[in-house]
Amino acid sequence: MKMDRINLKLLAVLQQEGRITNQDLADRIGLSPSACLERVRKLEHEGALQGYQARVDLDKVCPSITVITTVTLHDHRKEHMDQFEKAICALPEVVECQQVSGVFDYMLRIVCRDMQRYQALSDELIEAGSGIIELSSHVVMDSTKTFQGFPLNELLQTN
Repeated sequence: MKMDRINLKLLAVLQQEGRITNQDLADRIGLSPSACLERVRKLEHEGALQGYQARVDLDKVCPSITVITTVTLHDHRKEHMDQFEKAICALPEVVECQQVSGVFDYMLRIVCRDMQRYQALSDELIEAGSGIIELSSHVVMDSTKTFQGFPLNELLQTN
């Protein structure tokens, strides 16, 4: 898929304003509504746009804690890593999981109703036979900057 200037503008606007009408989007980008809709549908079909989500302010909805958890596995064979990833994907409180390089294998972002639930979840993971030898927890005290979308202009800049 060709990522031209117009597609990049479409993506930049949509990741900030997912509920924008096609007419307003077309006006912002400088396209006709039909051409705009065609491009958005193509971006969706090609997988460059993978859905639309609302950003929820949990503090206004319910009590919760966020814990950044680093995980080191005992065994790095593919089947053991797959088993761990399957266990993680089955837990709705694990909202993000990245396999990383360095001194640990995975970084998780876990959102729970309270510390007792996080402790139970940690125990479940360790006891589930998912191969964890070390689990390190970091409770988020405050979020200085939350994810607001990818910096597309900076990522695609050529010097």
